Amino acid sequence: MLKHRGFPGRLPGTDFQFTIRRANPKGVTAIIAKERYRDRRAADRRADTGFVRALWENFGDEAFERGNLDAGRLSWLIDREVKWAEDPHDPASYEALLVLDVPVARASFPDAFDDGGG
Repeated sequence: MLKHRGFPGRLPGTDFQFTIRRANPKGVTAIIAKERYRDRRAADRRADTGFVRALWENFGDEAFERGNLDAGRLSWLIDREVKWAEDPHDPASYEALLVLDVPVARASFPDAFDDGGG
């Protein structure tokens, strides 16, 4: 399992996890699309924004390996802001390739791209 060095382990000041420490010995947790409802807690929305910002800062619009990125956090974004970069794909593989769909991510999480430069 690839460990993404420099990627934040969690949203600062919270328990919202962005990465895992080690591979699951019982098997890889699959990434499955989760429905995001309008009434999600503000803290959950901040965690999504922080995760998208970290994806943008670390990978930009380039394909990246899932590696140690948290399946639960990716599941909130998959098939919307994060797409599979290969077809067919294995949602239960640490080697799966993903890519940030920048136009969709910017529309969904504009604050994740706010660098103060306009």
